[in-house]
This record gives sequence, C-alpha cells and structure tokens, in this order.
Amino acid sequence: MKLNIGYFADGPWSHLAFDKIINDKDITISFICVRFDTKDETLKNYCTLYNIDYIKHENINSEYFIKKVATYKCDLFVSMSFNQIFKAEIINLPRLKIINCHAGKLPFYRGRNILNWALINDEKEFGITVHFVDEGIDTGDILYQKSYPISDHDNYLSLLNISYKECASVLYDAIVLIKKENVKITKQTDIHATGFYCSQRKIGDEIINWDQTSRDIFNFVRAICKPGPMARAFINDQEMKINKVEYIKDAPVYKCLKGSILQKNNSDFLVKTNDSFIRVIEYEYNGKFRVGDRFEIK
Repeated sequence: MKLNIGYFADGPWSHLAFDKIINDKDITISFICVRFDTKDETLKNYCTLYNIDYIKHENINSEYFIKKVATYKCDLFVSMSFNQIFKAEIINLPRLKIINCHAGKLPFYRGRNILNWALINDEKEFGITVHFVDEGIDTGDILYQKSYPISDHDNYLSLLNISYKECASVLYDAIVLIKKENVKITKQTDIHATGFYCSQRKIGDEIINWDQTSRDIFNFVRAICKPGPMARAFINDQEMKINKVEYIKDAPVYKCLKGSILQKNNSDFLVKTNDSFIRVIEYEYNGKFRVGDRFEIK
C-alpha cells in the first residue's frame, strides 16, 4: 500500500526519521508542519530540497488549518516532537488517523522530560513507543514499542543520542507496519490500568537536595547533565554547577553533617549525603571552599 502522509515535526528527533521516510518510494510526504515557534531550519531546507510544502500555524485545530491540510488528502499524519495537542476533528481527518513517536515506555512515562525522569527514577531501561493519537496525552493505542537498557555509565546525553537514532527507526518501522497492513494494536489499559505521567521540569528543579541518598543524587546529576541545565548547589553563598558525580558502591553508611565537604583534591571532592558520600568530579565554581564547608540543604 502506498501512503501519502503529513509530517508534524521539529528538531533533531525528526531529522533522521525524515531521512528514512523520504527514501521509501511507497511514501509521499505532502507537507511538513513545524512548531509555530521553531528555530529548526533543517526541516525547512528539506522542504526546499524535496519540493515539500512547509507550513506552521499557532492553532492546528482551527477551522482554517484543518481546511488547508484537508486539501492534501493524506492517508496518515505522523507526529515527531510536535508540541500541539491534536483534537478530534484533525485526528479523524486522515483515513488512517495520526501516529506519534514518544520516547517513553507507555503507558508509563507519559508526559514531558521523559529521559530525565527515567534516570532520576533509577530505571534499568527506557522505551520508545509509537502510538495512535487520541484526545488524551500519550494515551492512544500502542502500535509499536522497543526497550533499551540503561547502565550506570549512561546519562542524559547518552540516552539522547540513543533516542535520536532509535526514534527514527522505531517510527519508520511503525509506518512500514501500516504500509503493509500488518497493524496489531495494544491498548494501554491492557498493560496497566492507570500508567503514570511525568511533569515538565522547570527552572529551580535542578537544585540538589543533599538530604537524599548517594544513589539518588548520582541519578539526579546524570539526569540533567549537559546538554541539560546541570545540577546546582550553593556553598559559601555562591552557586556551583555540577555536571558529573561518581557513585561509590559499598561506601560506608553513617551519620554525619549532610552536605559537608569531607575531602578535597585538585580535581574532585567528596560530599556527605543522607547515607554515605559521593565524589564530585565535574563542576563549575568561581569561589573557594575547603574541607569542612557545607552545601546549603534544600
């Protein structure tokens, strides 16, 4: 079956997927709709190169927009890193509806900042899911899903790099299933009655709570390392940005003043946590501190 699709997309998540889709001779991309506030020039350049209509609109559920995209007579709409909510009228416009690629193992990890939350929660794997879009948030029937391991060597950057590549593959494989009319859906409620949602992280959420365990702080720091905002802490009335810490397995558990500097070398230092201690090995700080100084407790 040949497919005529409309691509709702933005950012690096969508670029590799485009490369796979455009090289399939059975698939035509009639238009690319980007985020209204996009700074992504790559998709615009693709449209010029491949003679694809480039569109954006502040309200994709408006009467004007729906009339416009209806003229393309698409079989399927495909969403990758798009940021508007699809409502019933536009969902039902293409005969095969809309599919979305989500970097989370649905029905768990719906919502925002999924890779960060998976690391914070000390998950041993994360998922990428392609699902049909309904009027909920990441609640539609699952078309295709794959899982990927998370080790202690992983951080936000490594999971991002995996996701950029694998989201493209998973999304394209899902489109192929539709093209071959080999669709077998799984209802999310058949996996779990409720699943769960993750909220968007905001400014201020990056501050370390030294009252947590060493494992929790290790997960927190690696979850928001570069290219994220980096974890933050305050010592001697100045902010320190912390990009990497070492989790010391089997470190002694004992009571002491949490947030205290226990040992300091030229390139790293130890900090007391709720249970044991961690080694801070990548940080940015313009002030001075010494053994015995203490980070502020959140």
